[in-house]
Amino acid sequence: MDFTWINAVRGRWQALLVILCLFHLSSVTGQARYSVPEEQAEGSFVGNIARDLGLDVARLISGKARIITKGSRQFVDLNRDKGTLVIKERIDREELCGKTTPCSFSFEVILENPIQLYRVTVEVTDINDNSPSFPKDEISLKIAESVASGTRFSLVSGKDPDVGINEIKKYVLKPTDFFKLEVRGQTNGRSFIEMVLQNPLDREKQDSHTLVLIASDGGEPHRSGTVRIHVTVLDANDNAPVCSQSVYKADVKENSSEGTIITTVSANDADIEVNGEVTYSISDVARGAMPLFQINSQTGEIRVKGKIDFEKSKTYQLNVKASDHGGYTDTCKVIIQVVDENDNVPSIQLMSFSNSIPENSPPGTTIAVVNVDDEDSDRNGVVTCSINFDVPFKIESSLTGYYTVVTDNLLDRESISEYNITITVSDQGSPPLSSSKNITVKVSDVNDCPPKFDQSEYRVTVPENNSPGFSVFTLSATDADWGQNARVSYFVQDTEINGVAVSSLVSVNSDNGVIHAVRSFDYEQIKWFEFNVTVRDAGSPPLSSVATIKIVIQDQNDNPPQVLYPVQTGGSLVAEMVPRSADVGYLVTKVVAVDVDSGQNAWLSYKLQKATDRALFEVGSQNGEIRSIRQVSDKDAVKQRLTVIVEDNGQPSRSATVIVNVVVADSFPEVLSEFTDFPHDKEYNDKLTFYLVLALAVVSFLFITSLVVIISVKIYRWRQSRILYHSSLPVIPYYPPRYSDTLGTGTLPHVYNYEVCRTTDSRKSDCKFGRAASQNVLIMDPSSTGTMQRMQSEKSILDEPDSPLEIRYSVQEEMRKGSFVGNVAEDLGINARRLKSGDARIVRGDSSEYIKLDADKGILVVTERIDREQLCGQTSPCSLNFEMIMTNPMQLHSVVVEVLDVNDNAPVFHEKEVHVEIIESALIGTEILQESATDPDVGVNALQGYTLHPTTHFNIKVLSSPNGHKYAQLYLSNVLDREKEEKMLLLLTAVDGGDPQRSGTLKIHVNVRDTNDNAPVFTQANFKASVKENAPKGTLVVSLSATDADEGMNGRVTYHFNRMSSNVAELFTLDENNGHLSVSGKIDYEENKIYEIGVQAKDQGGQSTSTKVIVEVIDVNDNAPVVTLTSFSSAIPEDSPTGTTVAIINVKDVDSGKNGKVDCSVNKNIPFAIQSSLKNYYTLMTTGVLDRERNPDYTITFTAVDEGSPPLMTNKTITLRLSDVNDNAPVFEQSFYEANIMENNSPGLSVFSVKAHDADIGQNARVSYLLIETQLNGSPMSSYVSVNAESGVIQAIRSFDFEQIKTLNILIKGQDGGSSPLSSNVTVKLNIQDQNDNPPQVLYPVQTGGSLVAEMVPRSADVGYLVTKVVAVDVDSGQNAWLSYKLQKATDRALFEVGSQNGEIRSIRQVSDKDAVKQRLTVIVEDNGQPSRSATVIVNVVVADSFPEVLSEFTDFPHDKEYNDNLTFYLVLALAVVSFLFIASLVVIISVKIYRWRQSRILYHSSLPVIPYYPPRYSDTLGTGTLPHVYNYEVCRTTDSRKSDCKFGRAASQNVLIMDPSSTGTMQRIQSDKSILDEPDSPLEVRLLTY
Repeated sequence: MDFTWINAVRGRWQALLVILCLFHLSSVTGQARYSVPEEQAEGSFVGNIARDLGLDVARLISGKARIITKGSRQFVDLNRDKGTLVIKERIDREELCGKTTPCSFSFEVILENPIQLYRVTVEVTDINDNSPSFPKDEISLKIAESVASGTRFSLVSGKDPDVGINEIKKYVLKPTDFFKLEVRGQTNGRSFIEMVLQNPLDREKQDSHTLVLIASDGGEPHRSGTVRIHVTVLDANDNAPVCSQSVYKADVKENSSEGTIITTVSANDADIEVNGEVTYSISDVARGAMPLFQINSQTGEIRVKGKIDFEKSKTYQLNVKASDHGGYTDTCKVIIQVVDENDNVPSIQLMSFSNSIPENSPPGTTIAVVNVDDEDSDRNGVVTCSINFDVPFKIESSLTGYYTVVTDNLLDRESISEYNITITVSDQGSPPLSSSKNITVKVSDVNDCPPKFDQSEYRVTVPENNSPGFSVFTLSATDADWGQNARVSYFVQDTEINGVAVSSLVSVNSDNGVIHAVRSFDYEQIKWFEFNVTVRDAGSPPLSSVATIKIVIQDQNDNPPQVLYPVQTGGSLVAEMVPRSADVGYLVTKVVAVDVDSGQNAWLSYKLQKATDRALFEVGSQNGEIRSIRQVSDKDAVKQRLTVIVEDNGQPSRSATVIVNVVVADSFPEVLSEFTDFPHDKEYNDKLTFYLVLALAVVSFLFITSLVVIISVKIYRWRQSRILYHSSLPVIPYYPPRYSDTLGTGTLPHVYNYEVCRTTDSRKSDCKFGRAASQNVLIMDPSSTGTMQRMQSEKSILDEPDSPLEIRYSVQEEMRKGSFVGNVAEDLGINARRLKSGDARIVRGDSSEYIKLDADKGILVVTERIDREQLCGQTSPCSLNFEMIMTNPMQLHSVVVEVLDVNDNAPVFHEKEVHVEIIESALIGTEILQESATDPDVGVNALQGYTLHPTTHFNIKVLSSPNGHKYAQLYLSNVLDREKEEKMLLLLTAVDGGDPQRSGTLKIHVNVRDTNDNAPVFTQANFKASVKENAPKGTLVVSLSATDADEGMNGRVTYHFNRMSSNVAELFTLDENNGHLSVSGKIDYEENKIYEIGVQAKDQGGQSTSTKVIVEVIDVNDNAPVVTLTSFSSAIPEDSPTGTTVAIINVKDVDSGKNGKVDCSVNKNIPFAIQSSLKNYYTLMTTGVLDRERNPDYTITFTAVDEGSPPLMTNKTITLRLSDVNDNAPVFEQSFYEANIMENNSPGLSVFSVKAHDADIGQNARVSYLLIETQLNGSPMSSYVSVNAESGVIQAIRSFDFEQIKTLNILIKGQDGGSSPLSSNVTVKLNIQDQNDNPPQVLYPVQTGGSLVAEMVPRSADVGYLVTKVVAVDVDSGQNAWLSYKLQKATDRALFEVGSQNGEIRSIRQVSDKDAVKQRLTVIVEDNGQPSRSATVIVNVVVADSFPEVLSEFTDFPHDKEYNDNLTFYLVLALAVVSFLFIASLVVIISVKIYRWRQSRILYHSSLPVIPYYPPRYSDTLGTGTLPHVYNYEVCRTTDSRKSDCKFGRAASQNVLIMDPSSTGTMQRIQSDKSILDEPDSPLEVRLLTY
């Protein structure tokens, strides 16, 4: 982005390059000031700048004078040709400066050559181009009609952007019938406008007013603005509600559903809005009526709330209070008549009942006595009683209201064990009502059914070899009876089977019928047996039945096959003879075997396990026949040994092995001679030896592996013991499952025997739980119920002709327990003995027992405190009704006890305190509320009247409702004044007429409500605050507070902006509820240093007051310096001298004071520095020598820092490029070059390329290559090679010959293209490489044209005899001169050979007499070039004996036998030593480990707890299997301790062992005082503590 900006500026400031070359800048400072009206047209004359500054026009043109402005807008332009300033853009003073005066803007005029800077200020004068205006076109005000005259209302002032004479000067308000306008000036020159009420308002005459406010300025032409003010007059609460009717009458059916509308009460209020809203409430009502009715507070609808009962009350009176929100009320009377309905269901009371009856009870047996009653009267109270028809019972009427349920048929519990009897009672009302009561009668059992088995015969299969105590089968018998009669026991009938008692074979559990095997059965001894089992119930007398059990023993594969033939004897040897002429399938013999098992366990199969020759014989898998499978030959061994395995088909299978010896012979004597000892032949022995060696190797390997495993396990356990050291793991007990006893007859109790053994293979124990006395515990479920005994009278109550007598008594309530009520025996003429014999008792319908019968004395006494109010409420008289019943014969007497009232209750109000609100302007006689108290007592003890205290402002009227209930009506008797007394406390007292007299009180809190007669008042006349500029949004500036002496909504104050400048609403926000003035915009100290804000406080009645808030802005250093690049050259030559000007920058900071003072600098470590030339101008100059090759460009950062706190900084970065100067010579990549070229090259071949670089750029870096002429062998170098001037490629002019020239030294110069070019030289060494262009030359043997040269070889020449040597050379070099020799052709190729490297011809075999005397050999000599070249030479050889024999010096030197034997010996010895050392190392390691382990076991003591180990369970199989199943617990010592004993104390056992799963056991280790070294096998004692 900066680079683009630099390119754009480069074109504009191209002319400044001359100025940048100056070393010093001279400056002349001057100022000019002009004035111009706003809104001038473009091109309008401002001033002659050239004349005012003393400059001529030529200087402006030559200096390229131009204007530099602060911002992006330029209002004035410079005409250099005329030297004048003209308007460039329309100027709006209000947009430029707002209300600030005077309004001006400044700019600089800069000239170059030399640089001169002049400041010009242009003042903009105001014209009247704006009319006054208001923020809104209309203003709405709400003012209560009760507002006093003189109340002030603040108005928003108008705004005029103009200043001076052109701003607002006058305000006018029209009309002025009720309001006038007051204008007050402020310190800031603005006006504060208030509208003052001068005449009282009357809403009834005029409810709204419209006013016009006019604002006028003082300019020419005259301008003005208007705003309409709409005033709404609010109503005051001066009217009370009035009921539409004084008395309302309505009817309602009893038992009407909840929510049923009874009637609607209405009242009207002449007031409007909230003052005219009427609410309804029930103020006074009888005690029982309050929960029955409810009223809608808004609509006045009276609805049913509870259950209305005609029998309790036939009429209700409600006093409904109609209230408005100002405290005015009116009372409406509502009379409700209840319409009767048949709503009482007949009730059934169970007087006597037996829930159980024997199944053999005769018909007519009494089951229950019930009492039936209906609270309704007339036909609604007449009832009929019946029961369901599907039961063997009937219901009979005994006495009036009493019915008896008796049996009607025989009962059978096994058919139906219980009956559900439904007693139904119906009345004769319309519609008729009915009720029912269900009773359940259980038929008790009689032992009349014997037990029965599921089957008469059972067949059970048991596998043989079963363990004693094995559960064979479970019998199940059922008994149709119940309880003890259905409890069955099982017994085995004692008989004998094969002379053995059945009890010694099987036993049966008498409780569950499980049959156990007493002993282990053997199928081979007994295959099945039968016995009888008797089942007997526990009834009296007991009944029984018998079942037959047949147990079939199932065979198991427990016997291996037995070989009958061939017979295996200890000493004798039996052999089968097979003739050598035996054919395929010849029957040798037959293996005969049997198996005493049966079934598939006895199925036998035969297999040939081992044989001397498996290809000769086979065995039949089913019949055991051994037959030949091929023809016997003479090669077959005489002695054949066959191993046959006989296997049965059981699971798992069992087998037997038999060895069959077979002799292949044709005669018996031959058999005797060959079969005396029947030794193994050599082949067999060899195989046996092999297998023995193999077995020995395997056993040795396993032995060594076992040692390694043992060592690893020991080390692992030792490591584990170290890991578990200091462990605190608790012992967690293990609760094993339960096992049943398998003793003898199975009649012993089931117990758990816990046995702790030292090891799993020891049965000696220190710890057993001892036996405990058995016990029989009857567990009763707490939720179960007892059995009610049936009491059957000997005489039917139907035989009692007399109707019951009724006796009446009276007793006062609250009598203590045991108080005498009456002598019932005397009053009925019955003696006490009859009461006791007749089991006289009181039968009640309710659950409370107030009266008890003392049968011994024949009197009635109080058993529980009687509360008349709780019992009867307001009903009078109050009585208790109950019956006294006697049996044998049944007699029923009705008893009535009247409860008399005492004055034990004081009158009580529904609430202890009542809060009432009334407006202070309420009229005398206004009804406030109606209250009533309730007194549960009756008669003279009931409520009698009310009193009120004090009666300064209020009094009461005592009124009575139609039902006689008295209530108090509170009304206003004197005028209220809230300012004198805001709250009052009244005491309303209710008194009864009892002796002593009792009373109840009600506190009435009267709260006098205020009227809106006070305006809000600010806590301060003016508020002052300060805020830092740039404060974040939401920053609290000041909290305004205004108070209103009124209360409620009248005293609620809200805050609003009243007058403010145009931008205040954007910068500040005012919370209308709490008066918090907060920052809402960006506050800038540079724009405005102080704000004056008008705030108005309003209450809800339309009254208001105003205040002024002065906010002072605190300046902060929030403006960073601005860096502007005024002039800049993006590139300078690298040889520029020190002090060359590069750029001119302008630095400004809009802050003032120290915040606006700026210090400018550039980054360090660059050859540039910055100097101040003019005010706010800086010049960037070079300070050192520049080198483009080291730094082609520089990144220069201008840093401007002000002196504020904290200081602000601005950076601007430019990039300066250095243009190149030719100051670097070309440089070759290497100081010396060496290249290779093959000889015989083609002319023009590119041999090599040199490369030189120049650090300069452009034309200065362009390198040309030249060949410096030298001489080689008298010829110029240019005749051999040439150099390409552009690329530096060296080319060969001619073809080179390695044999003539081997090296060329070429001198090349590199020269750049700069002005005054620079150059450098380099030497290139060119090596000529050889090619294979010359064939080999044979030096010996010399080939001549006429003579024949021959080599002589004696006939005695041995192999390798050197015949001659072919010598050849090659003028080429390197591998091209490497020669090889080959025999191309020979008279006898099998006689001679040629050495491939040395050319020696030698004999390759012994020369014989048969070899030809003349031998001709053709040898080819070939070099190693590519392609290779060769030469051929012929060698003539003569075989003759003219030379001595060749010594046998070249024969082999084999190792002798003795050496090999010694080597084998040493190898075996080394193997033995290594094996010995390996085994010895293992033994030493094991010994050390064992020694350390023993030391750690002896010397180490750990605090680890004993961790019990629970081994697998073992069942006892000794003897007859009658021992109990036990649990064997193995308690192991810790891994590092041998000093602990383990013993369990003996404990009593019990029939049922109850283990709490949540309990835990703790195993404690007890240290023995005796050293474990003395007792290495001391027992371990563990104590189990159970919680």
